[in-house]
Amino acid sequence: MKSIVITIGDEILLGQIADSNSCFMAQQLTRLGAETVEMRSVADTQEAIISCLQDVWNKADAFFITGGLGPTKDDVTKQALADFFSTTLERNATATGWLQDLFAQPLSSLNAYNQMQAVLPRNCIPLYNPKGTACGMWFEKDGKVLVSMPGVPFEMETIFTREVLPRLKKTFTDLNLTYRLLTVHDITESDLALRLVAFEQSLPSGLKLAYLPSVNLVRLRLTATGAAAEQADVYFAQLQQVLQGLHYVLESGETKDLQTLLDELRQTGKTVACAESCTGGMIAHLLTSEPGASTYFLGGVIAYANIVKEQVLGVQSEDLQQYGAVSEPVALQMAQGVRRLTGADYTVATTGVAGPDGGSEEKPVGTVWIAWAGPDGATAQKFTFSRTRERNIGRAADKALRLLVEAAKKK
Repeated sequence: MKSIVITIGDEILLGQIADSNSCFMAQQLTRLGAETVEMRSVADTQEAIISCLQDVWNKADAFFITGGLGPTKDDVTKQALADFFSTTLERNATATGWLQDLFAQPLSSLNAYNQMQAVLPRNCIPLYNPKGTACGMWFEKDGKVLVSMPGVPFEMETIFTREVLPRLKKTFTDLNLTYRLLTVHDITESDLALRLVAFEQSLPSGLKLAYLPSVNLVRLRLTATGAAAEQADVYFAQLQQVLQGLHYVLESGETKDLQTLLDELRQTGKTVACAESCTGGMIAHLLTSEPGASTYFLGGVIAYANIVKEQVLGVQSEDLQQYGAVSEPVALQMAQGVRRLTGADYTVATTGVAGPDGGSEEKPVGTVWIAWAGPDGATAQKFTFSRTRERNIGRAADKALRLLVEAAKKK
């Protein structure tokens, strides 16, 4: 099943809100086994909506629309869909019953705008919305399905999960798409691609490898469709063989690599803290990005200036003068200092030259010292990342977090 996701709303086109609905629907459709081939955002006008549907109708089997179903005059999706399907709007008995139950009073006692929420295209099947007044709508034409839902995320997600997914499973019985994910660290996308040339050439029809790079990692996704889905595990195992010797982490479709790391911290039962210079709070942000961080994270110090390193973390001024802020002794003292301040079982510290300025021949941009401390003492390691500030900060924070997790797992 090929699907297309369409969001309606001027606020999306103006950049006033982020389009989280498309991401949610695509994730759900992928898990179902559908292939999302296109995403679009269109304006709140009947002309724009109809034009978009006419343009994409022959490109997919199912279409998923959100937005424009409110009770005010600027919500025109229902009329646009009625025009597209050559039908009329009429009061729907099922939707009327839902509204009366929601407000616990007859429809006639509601204001005119709320009463209009029971008026739907004649040929649609209404989909129950327990969290709002706008119900979803299911249309079928020419062997294709079109679903229209409210733009409010929690309303759309409820309708999609409770109503849409079960109907799709019954309508499209041959859905067959699967994918496998892993994340590779400490290698550039281009170097990784060179390593995987032969593997990619060996992939049969229906199997595809995608590269999803970010500042500090490359995520690999192996997607299998149709009959090739039965071979996904075989080729995924081959992929792991090719990656032997690299630092990679397996993922599920729902579990991200960072979440896996933080779960490991929870499982250790140990507490952690951080002292950051060049990463500027990024490690603390990562450590607190998942719910339940208070079970393992005690706090952190952003010691950007030397005076903070000295007066808060206890770094010796003599070491700062002799070795500089970007050095092994300073990194070690930062990690030990924040452990002393917080009482955490394990700590990590970063100090480096993020760039674009400030580098030297001895310490070029991208030079970072990372230290981690625990009950058995402290250790530091020097890294040289890149010439780009954003990449240096991201990669240093990622590496520091991994070293911290590894230290905490040893005991």
